[in-house]
This record gives sequence, structure tokens and C-alpha cells, in this order.
Amino acid sequence: MREIFAGLPWWVKWIAVPVIALVVFGGVIASVIGFVVWLLFKVLIFVALVGGLIYIVRRFLTGSSSRSDW
Repeated sequence: MREIFAGLPWWVKWIAVPVIALVVFGGVIASVIGFVVWLLFKVLIFVALVGGLIYIVRRFLTGSSSRSDW
């Protein structure tokens, strides 16, 4: 691979090739990033709901046990 880029100017290696890669694979990159963001959002919602459920259940159970002590 080094031999291919050896005789080319620096701007071809560092500007032209990445721009071409973004044009060709831009849709794939955007959909992968979109999927990762969607998945992280779903995980965050799941964690928040489970945490809220645990909080409510613990509060209800500790509240009912302290009421039965009276």
C-alpha cells in the first residue's frame, strides 16, 4: 500500500482519498452513526425506566413495612 502512495503529492493522500471515501461510503457511515445513536438512546430510556421502577418498588416496600410497624 505504501508503494502506491509513494509518488503522489501529500494532498492526494490526506485530502483527496478521505474525501472520496466519504462520498462513496458517506451513506453507510451516516446510517451506522444513526443506528448507534438510536441504540444508545434506547439503552438510556431502558436504564431510566428500570431505575425508576426499582426506586418506586423500594419506596413502596419500605413505606408499607414502616406503616405495618405502627
